[in-house]
Amino acid sequence: MKKSNLILAFLLFILCVPSTYAQGEKTLKRKVAIGRFTNETQYGKGIFYDRENDPMRKQAMDILSSKLAASGKFILLERDDLDVIVEEAGSDMKKIGADYIILGSITQFGRKTEGDERIFSSTKTQTVEAAVNVRLVDVASGLIIYSDEAKGQAETSSKTTLGIGGTAGFDATLSDKAISAALTQLVENIINKCMDKPWRGYVLTIEDGDYVISGGASQGITPGSKFGLYKKGRTVNNPQTGTNVELPGKKMGHVTVTANYGDTPETEFSFAAYEGETIDAEHLENYYLMEE
Repeated sequence: MKKSNLILAFLLFILCVPSTYAQGEKTLKRKVAIGRFTNETQYGKGIFYDRENDPMRKQAMDILSSKLAASGKFILLERDDLDVIVEEAGSDMKKIGADYIILGSITQFGRKTEGDERIFSSTKTQTVEAAVNVRLVDVASGLIIYSDEAKGQAETSSKTTLGIGGTAGFDATLSDKAISAALTQLVENIINKCMDKPWRGYVLTIEDGDYVISGGASQGITPGSKFGLYKKGRTVNNPQTGTNVELPGKKMGHVTVTANYGDTPETEFSFAAYEGETIDAEHLENYYLMEE
């Protein structure tokens, strides 16, 4: 095939492929708050144990935060006082400012050292095992939409022959590795659960005909972004489970983002233009935005 024909074929391919291949699929980031993460084991708990400064609890939170941040799909909110916020919010969970809350606990933790002594050599192996449980709460409904537990293990060994070789001292990093191994098994499921549900936003107010909506640039909302505006469906109670269920909403129209404002994920908002049926501006809490 001639060079000119190859160039022509390549150009036709670029023009015909979907835009998601050419430009990359756009993802609206979800806001996630990592809440209460506890150490339910007895490891390292002495007379002067401080629950709030438990090093293993902080390890687990830091590792989970790093793994979720690395996915590029989330905005992680610092919520050191999340328990207080949840209590104050009551049934209005949206006050938390997140789409999802992750609650977790270290349920098992153990460290053991084993050795094998022979005439001319000896081997020493340190092993750490950890089990972590996580629960994912959908803030909009207040329901736990995912709960699971996973176990992880990490070990290190040393060997000496005729007195020559390395010696394995206490390896503090093994606890990090074991907890990380357990969380790795759960993170993919957490990501999938968060991304399965369409992104939702809210109309905060209407100013001189401009619709001020929640979210901004850090979530992937940019001028030109379009979202459907829906009126909430009626909430009914399911007597079988005792939970309230929101019926599908009615689409009223759509908004087109015109500008972004705000300095942090917590304070970001956007201006948008609205086209569609008339909505009740006095009761904006009855409406929501959803990606189209």
